[in-house]
Amino acid sequence: MNIPQTSFPRVVIIGGGFAGLAVARGLEAKELQVVLLDKHNYHTFQPLLYQVATGGLEPDSIAFPLRKRFNDIENFYFRLAEVTGIDAEKNEVKTSIGSLNYDYLVIATGSTTNFFGNKNIEKYTMEMKSIPQSLNIRSLILENFEEALLTSDLEERKKLMNFVIVGGGPTGVELAGALAEMKKEILPKDYPDLDIRLMKINLIQGADCLLKGMSPQASEKAEDFLIKLGVDVWKSLRVQNYDGNIITTNGEDHFKASTVIWAAGVKGASIDGLHAECVVERAARYKVDQFNRVTSHENIFAIGDVACMNTEAFPYGHPMMAQPAIQQGNLLAKNILALQKGKQIKPFVYNDKGSMATIGRNKAVVDLPKWKFQGVFAWFVWMVVHLFSLIGFRNKAVVFLNWMYNYIRFDRETRLIIRPYKQKNKYSFESDK
Repeated sequence: MNIPQTSFPRVVIIGGGFAGLAVARGLEAKELQVVLLDKHNYHTFQPLLYQVATGGLEPDSIAFPLRKRFNDIENFYFRLAEVTGIDAEKNEVKTSIGSLNYDYLVIATGSTTNFFGNKNIEKYTMEMKSIPQSLNIRSLILENFEEALLTSDLEERKKLMNFVIVGGGPTGVELAGALAEMKKEILPKDYPDLDIRLMKINLIQGADCLLKGMSPQASEKAEDFLIKLGVDVWKSLRVQNYDGNIITTNGEDHFKASTVIWAAGVKGASIDGLHAECVVERAARYKVDQFNRVTSHENIFAIGDVACMNTEAFPYGHPMMAQPAIQQGNLLAKNILALQKGKQIKPFVYNDKGSMATIGRNKAVVDLPKWKFQGVFAWFVWMVVHLFSLIGFRNKAVVFLNWMYNYIRFDRETRLIIRPYKQKNKYSFESDK
């Protein structure tokens, strides 16, 4: 890897997401050698992936180069690599570009889509956890309409124009709202020779309410917003199978659809190498103590989505969201520095700053610790929070200008098929080069 040897202790961080970035920032310019490993050379602002998928933003506006963030920091190194394993006995990580020893290891690999063992669903549905996956969805949505123009088979046209989103959490709700706005304001202009009324947007939720982690007021208002936008909301309905054409459920309702987006669950992106006792099998998250130390390992830490810290308030671990990840990363950086100085380290206590979701233009729901509100003001708060959470002035400026343009013109300029995809299965795509 060409990482120089040094007298400073080496901290290896796996993952450049919210958690990994937070701990790396906290260790800047300290008497440590920090090595950040990630399979991408950029940080992704995941809360806005759905806007890339629906043509509202270009992908580079929600991505920031990891090297640029740390290019003035001494003793910091970034390597583009995929970590394939951990050897805790040798204090070594194994990667696609070689092995590297560590004094402290921080696992911040985030989460991946949970298909709950259903191979057909994994094979035929689309997921949205990365920028490439969002671009795949964007291309497929637009390609469906291009194909719908060409077919004279009404049933085939309906199937191409039927979009099913499985999962009624923030991702599913926001994506459904964005698609509904495309149907209302944009697609009729782009496809005047198609009957856009044939387009259906189905949001399927296994629980009896949307946004289950938020307040009842937020859940009810989000559902009301979606219904008014024309989304068909199905609650207490579980998807059992999908063969690429037909969705079967635990009820009598079945759906014919060419595009199914799976947003029904996540699990930790754990790495091979640590003993089974260290991992919660159901969620693939590492068991950690109150200091984010992985079970039975004094110098291995897990933070963010991949960490499961059981507390009285969170018996199944903290929510797999940005705020717990950032807070754990900030504290872990301080604790690593304290360990170096022989000082006592502090336990993690989550400060819940609230949660929010947007359903479309002038429509959002916000739950803060002391206040809960919905509608236009909530939408404005959602925009401000997300805008200031982006990394880099350019990204903030580009996103702000895009939002203002889209709002004034009722438009989404980036509805482009840059790299056409024809889905054969989950791992094989035909593309025009």
